[in-house]
Amino acid sequence: MTAQVDYLVVLCAATSGAGGELLGSDEKELARLLWQQVDVNNKKLGKINELVIKSEESDLADDLKDDDNDVVEEATTDENASIADCVFTAKSLEDALNTFHLQLTNEVNSAGAGTSVCLCTDGQLPIRQVIHPEAASKNILVPDCFYSFFDLRKEFRLHYPSDLNTLDLETMMESLGIPAEVPAMCDSMCLLDPSATPPPEVAVQQVQMMAKIVLHLLSEPLCHTFSNPERVNEKFESGTCSKMEKVCDSTVIRARGLPWQSSDQDIARFFSGLNIAKGGAALCLNAQGRRNGEALVRFVSEEHRDLALQRHKHHMGNRYIEVYKATGEDFLKIAGGTSNEVATFLSREDQIIVRMRGLPFTATHEQVLAFFSAEDALKDTCPVSGGRDGILFVRYPDGRPTGDAFVLFSCDDHAQCALRKHKEILGRRYIELFKSTAAEVQQVLNRYSSTPLISVAPAPLLSVLPAVSLLPSPIIVRDCLRLRGLPYSATIEDILTFLGDFTHDVRPHGVHMVLNQQGRPSGDCFIQMTSAERAISASQHLHKHVMSCQHGPNSRYVEVFPCSAEEMGLVLMGGSLSHMHTHTHSRNRSGTGLSPPPCLSPSTYAFTPTQPVLSAEAAAALYPPLGQVLLAPRPLHPGHGYYPSTAQLYMNYTAYYPSPPGSPTTVGFFPSPSTHSSPGGLMRMPGLTYNSKELINAVQGYQTAMEPVSVLSSSLIGQAAGGEPPLVSLPGLMAKPSGHYLDLSLL
Repeated sequence: MTAQVDYLVVLCAATSGAGGELLGSDEKELARLLWQQVDVNNKKLGKINELVIKSEESDLADDLKDDDNDVVEEATTDENASIADCVFTAKSLEDALNTFHLQLTNEVNSAGAGTSVCLCTDGQLPIRQVIHPEAASKNILVPDCFYSFFDLRKEFRLHYPSDLNTLDLETMMESLGIPAEVPAMCDSMCLLDPSATPPPEVAVQQVQMMAKIVLHLLSEPLCHTFSNPERVNEKFESGTCSKMEKVCDSTVIRARGLPWQSSDQDIARFFSGLNIAKGGAALCLNAQGRRNGEALVRFVSEEHRDLALQRHKHHMGNRYIEVYKATGEDFLKIAGGTSNEVATFLSREDQIIVRMRGLPFTATHEQVLAFFSAEDALKDTCPVSGGRDGILFVRYPDGRPTGDAFVLFSCDDHAQCALRKHKEILGRRYIELFKSTAAEVQQVLNRYSSTPLISVAPAPLLSVLPAVSLLPSPIIVRDCLRLRGLPYSATIEDILTFLGDFTHDVRPHGVHMVLNQQGRPSGDCFIQMTSAERAISASQHLHKHVMSCQHGPNSRYVEVFPCSAEEMGLVLMGGSLSHMHTHTHSRNRSGTGLSPPPCLSPSTYAFTPTQPVLSAEAAAALYPPLGQVLLAPRPLHPGHGYYPSTAQLYMNYTAYYPSPPGSPTTVGFFPSPSTHSSPGGLMRMPGLTYNSKELINAVQGYQTAMEPVSVLSSSLIGQAAGGEPPLVSLPGLMAKPSGHYLDLSLL
């Protein structure tokens, strides 16, 4: 709209809850609408109208009051009597909106001086925070007149620059030189509680003040033109977002507590009235690729973001949603993508996306198309949009399928028909179906194959000593075994039985079960062997043999792979190695049996050495004790002894936890400096709940036979006396055939 409108309708809304700048923040229902028509061309005012919404619950409450005390009812009626020219009533929000639209149309038609009409409000709250959110929560169709309006404060600011947050009707009238005619009751009410709901008389007074301000803006010398109204998006537009796109931090929020089956359209409906950027609703996924109840939402401006923050703990169905600030980097990590294949797949607009999970690894396009085709004429059809081009399989970087796929449908009816096939069988597996979004497609693809957002480690704050690496040069010795596909009820005794004659080659305490994030067996196990030759021989003889369990009826064939101690330690400490990376030569899948978990970044975290913030001289002058003893600039390296110095790491979102004993007995020992003269090491153990006997058993094997453990704290349960945690003295050097070594895995 670029031309001047013929009629402006100044509108004031009131809820049953808070008013003023908190209008709509408490999720209360709309209780009253007041409006007055302004003839822009003739500069004339129409009559003041009031629409009162009285629901059936309020009518029932009024009837109960009538039965209790008729005198009180009369007093209440006199107190709430309106001074508007015309008063209408409605029993629901839908009736109220339809009545408003009908009366507005009749009034414009009766004037006959023009046809274009637009609403004008004091701020954004009546339209964006009251009418649209309540209508969306009740699935009510909003009339077209509520999708465009003029913000009187912004129109006023074009002539009188001021802060929108502090601008109000009284300030505008004072700036325009309009004599104030606010009743004393309104002044006293505002002083006591600015957020209180105004009585009918004050609401009518506010409408009159807005109409006077509009007339003064239209008159000379301002001669203002109302030509660029505010717009409310009628629907959410899906789209793609590039990782190279700049996203302002002041436009992004994080919503938490969403129902797991919610989609981007549900999020747009929750934020109805606020304009979300194209493709600006991104659902977050957990480590298993499932939705975790969080979403990142990007709005078109900071103003809309601030209004979204006011919906903190508003409800979506029976759940309240928490709304917090977020950053543009957070949004790009979830919604940003660089794949041309994904961009082509998502380039079609007005398409409904359905996610398939649990597909057989051998599934083809034809099988997916046949899965969604009708088996007989009685069933509804749900054709895939574009045929083969409407199917996107998710794959690992090496081309292996992940069991996920995304399918496009041309309309919501076809998508709903497809979702009714949830958990139907394809091949020998049941398929899970979910309504998906463009941002979820980007996120799933990014987790399987994308580059890290940050490729350089941060610079050290201080540096004095030269760079010294504590890690030895990697020597690949495959003296360990990895067992994959164990029965979940398998115990260590079952594993030793499975090994047979190779049990004699297992080192003491060398069996390490891998547990998942919930503390349950993951089906993986690592075994330390006495030599690399015995490990390779065991893998050749036992690979894909069947393991039976003593305490369970199930039996499964087990895959056995040789691996190195570094690889074993990396997985036990929460990492994962790609079977594609190399140290001195390429490794194939059968070589290691280690593959990256889903939703990971690729295998090239190239941390380059960076210059220290302070020079050596400056740091030595500031912190000489620390500079001489502790600090040294060096490339960022893993913080545990098991991590090899050149390992290419994957960030593992599914944390693995080793079963005790969690520390191998032969790895993780590094040569100590020859000048080290300390008779022992000192280990800090905060939050202990063990007694002294259990503590000694826990460190058994990390001390020489001649030197006992010395407990230096007077308390072993919780915090020690004086607020310090317990301290245990351990010998710092361990005798090995090749020399003395320092055990860093305990520190």
